[in-house]
Amino acid sequence: MKIFQKQIRLRERRRGFHLITDEIIQVLGQEHGIQTGICQVFIQHTSASLTINENADPTVRQDFEMFFNKHVPENDPDYRHDYEGSDDMPAHLKAALLGSSVMVPVSKGRFALGTWQGIYLCEHRNAGGPRSLVITMWGE
Repeated sequence: MKIFQKQIRLRERRRGFHLITDEIIQVLGQEHGIQTGICQVFIQHTSASLTINENADPTVRQDFEMFFNKHVPENDPDYRHDYEGSDDMPAHLKAALLGSSVMVPVSKGRFALGTWQGIYLCEHRNAGGPRSLVITMWGE
């Protein structure tokens, strides 16, 4: 079994849901040497998250943002953790709901995502800054 790991830094993005699949694939290239296996993509932050969903229609990403803003609102007077602004605690809650990692099968050296699937960076802060990912692949 082979194990490959790489850390990458994503450029800062505005708040919202952003497809990052191609960026990850470009950074990985073929240096990983895994033909069949699993890839874990992990985000090293508590106010942004990752998920896999629709990769073709951008309105899906807009609807994700609308849904989470409705269900996890800013400026809730019951929030105690608001040191970094009104988006602080909602960002942590959204990240907890979506999660900090995704797993993708690797087949024939490539991500085995479905036809309409892509990896999203879910940026929950108005100014979250660059984000760091750890990508770990293992297999044969």
